[in-house]
Amino acid sequence: MTQIILASASPARLALLRSAGLDPKVVVSGVDEEAVIAAGPSELCLALARAKAAVVARDLTDGLVIGCDSVLELDGQAYGKPSSVEEAVSRWESMRGREGRLLTGHCVIDVAGGREVAEVGATVVRFGSPTDAEIAAYVATGEPLHVAGAFTLDGAGGWFVDGIEGDHGNVLGISLPLLRRLFAALGVSVPTLWRNS
Repeated sequence: MTQIILASASPARLALLRSAGLDPKVVVSGVDEEAVIAAGPSELCLALARAKAAVVARDLTDGLVIGCDSVLELDGQAYGKPSSVEEAVSRWESMRGREGRLLTGHCVIDVAGGREVAEVGATVVRFGSPTDAEIAAYVATGEPLHVAGAFTLDGAGGWFVDGIEGDHGNVLGISLPLLRRLFAALGVSVPTLWRNS
């Protein structure tokens, strides 16, 4: 059976893959995200996904390595995890009542075959209009400080997202339909990777 390696510390990505039948090994890449520069939000998340997958793949002889990185695109700018409480509050003040695009770069490396495929998933997110007090309470939970865009769909942030257009998994950090297409491009059928297959 092909080993799946997730080059990410994200518990949401791991949970999503496990709930979809995979049993990936987690190997955190340690890539310095601040050191990666790119022309725009899509290019940035794709470059980071590739870098994470490549760092983990270079120490392996086989397996499929999945690298992912997410950013929120708002007004043409890329926003990752806020670096402080103040930044998270400011971010929410600018997001409320607006739409942004959650972009997730996906990269899969077939280590033994020496092949790589990569693509960006995009999901439109319509933010609600939380009050200043609600924003302060949400940021005080600590949740927004650990996630790209300073929000989640599957946690307390879900109260303040009015809707999305696109794949919800992409917002959680990994798009299963996109990942299936990447596996297929490498000649791998998803059902052959399921735990019970």
